[in-house]
Amino acid sequence: MAKAQITSKSGAIITIEGTSKEVAELVAALDRSIPAGPVTKNPGKTKQGSRTTSSGPTLGSLIGELTDGGFFKKPKELGAIKLALEEHGYHYPVTTLSPTLLRLVKRRQLRRIREGNRWTYVGQ
Repeated sequence: MAKAQITSKSGAIITIEGTSKEVAELVAALDRSIPAGPVTKNPGKTKQGSRTTSSGPTLGSLIGELTDGGFFKKPKELGAIKLALEEHGYHYPVTTLSPTLLRLVKRRQLRRIREGNRWTYVGQ
């Protein structure tokens, strides 16, 4: 019985046992099927410079859609904004929403109002 141990480019160790002919055929097949370049972890995303981008909508554009739909006519808390996005199928943690909303406030696309201990956001 012939035996071969192969370490792939990704670090996986492959052990093959069989007749000499079987082992030779499998080794040749593995050489053809293992990609020459690095394995991509996110095939749907592309790398531009040092940032990874995807083709989906950005959080800022999603909040912009809520604004255009009249969602921010009355002041909304962070939790209400999170829930509205979830109803549209977009799940973001509050810790991600907060900086994006603050960025929109600085761009004067939203206003931020302090109500008690909490901030609320309203359209311009």
